[in-house]
Amino acid sequence: MKLTAQIRLDSTPEQRDALRETLRRANAACDVISAEAFEHKIFAPYKLHERVYRRIREEFRLSSQVVVRCLGKVADAYKLDKDTQRTFAPLGAIAYDARILSWNFFEHTVSIWTIAGRLTIPFTCCGEHHTDLLCAQKGECDLVVRNGTFYLYATCDVPDAPMMNTKEALGVDLGIVNIATDSDGEIFSGTEIEQTRTWYAKRRATLQSVGTKSAKRRLKKLSGKQRRFQKNTNHRIAKTLVAKAKGTKRAIALEELTGIRKRVTVRKSQRGRHSNWAFGHLRQCIEYKAQCSGVRVILLDPRNSSRTCSACGHCEKANRRSQAEFVCVSCQHTSLADVNAAINLKMWAAVKQPMVSKTHIRHYAGSGTNHPTLAGGV
Repeated sequence: MKLTAQIRLDSTPEQRDALRETLRRANAACDVISAEAFEHKIFAPYKLHERVYRRIREEFRLSSQVVVRCLGKVADAYKLDKDTQRTFAPLGAIAYDARILSWNFFEHTVSIWTIAGRLTIPFTCCGEHHTDLLCAQKGECDLVVRNGTFYLYATCDVPDAPMMNTKEALGVDLGIVNIATDSDGEIFSGTEIEQTRTWYAKRRATLQSVGTKSAKRRLKKLSGKQRRFQKNTNHRIAKTLVAKAKGTKRAIALEELTGIRKRVTVRKSQRGRHSNWAFGHLRQCIEYKAQCSGVRVILLDPRNSSRTCSACGHCEKANRRSQAEFVCVSCQHTSLADVNAAINLKMWAAVKQPMVSKTHIRHYAGSGTNHPTLAGGV
C-alpha cells in the first residue's frame, strides 16, 4: 500500500531562496513544454523528450533528471483531457527521484539538487506516524512549499497487513447530523463540526466586510483551520471504528455514497452544511486504516437502509417518522434511525464474500422479507 510521509525541511534563508528559485524555473520549463505539447498535439513523454529536451536544458539550465521530471509532470497533466492547454503555478510541486535526492537517515538530512547545486538540508518528520512511514520510503518525493516552509511528500511502500478471517461485520451508517453511527449503537455526533463551520463562516463574513489590513491578516491566520479540524475529526472517528472492528474480529460495512451530491437535493438553508459533509475523506481514512490493520471493508448500496426495519425487514417510507426516529409500522419496532440503518448494513454484509479487500454489494430492500441470515465468512 502506498502512503505519504510529510517531511519538513529545516532550511536556512539562503537554502529557501535556492529551493524557491528551483521551483520557479522548473515550473516555467513546464509551461514551455506544455505550450509545445498542446500546439503540436504531442502528449507522450518519450516524443516530448525527443522534441524539447535539449532546448529546455539549454534555456533553463536544469539538470537532465529535473527536465525528465518536468516532462513527466506535463504528460501527466494531459491525461485527463487534451482539450485545454495546461499551465503551472510558479511554486507548484516538483517531483524528485533517487537521482536528484538522497536521504541520510542517521544524520536526518537530505541531499537535494537545486539551481545553486546540491544542498544538504536537515529534515524533521511531522509526527511519529510519519517517522515510522519514512522507514518504508520508496519511489519519488514531491517538493512542496506551504506558507514559506518547504516540505517533502515522500512515497512510502507499506506492506499490507494480512486480512483477518471474519464472520460478522460492524455496520457504519454515515450522515450529516451524526457523522457516523455503528451497529453497536455508538454515535459520532456532527454537532461540533456544524458549530465550527457556522462560527468560521460568520467570522469570515464579518472580517471580509471590514476589509482593513488587520482584518485581512486575521483572515490569513484563520485560513485552513476549519479544514484541519474536520480532517482531524475524521481521522479520530476512523481510528476508533477500525480499532473496534479489529478488536472484535469483524469487517466494516460502509455505505457506497459516490455521487450522492448529484443525486440528492437539499433546501437552500442546508446547502452549506451539505457541501461541508466530508464523507469521502472519512471513507478514505477508514479504508486505508483498515487495510493497515487487516480489517476487510465492504461497500454496500445504502438504498432503503433507513426505511427498512432491522427486526422484521419491512420496508416503507412511513417507518422513518423523523430524521432521528424509526418506528416500524408492521411490528412496531422502535429505534434510533441511524442505529437501525447501521444494523441493516451489518446484516446485509453477513453473507459469504469473495476473498478480496473491498466488495460492492447491491441489496434491494422493500419486499417485506426477512434479511439474509449468516451464510459464512465475510
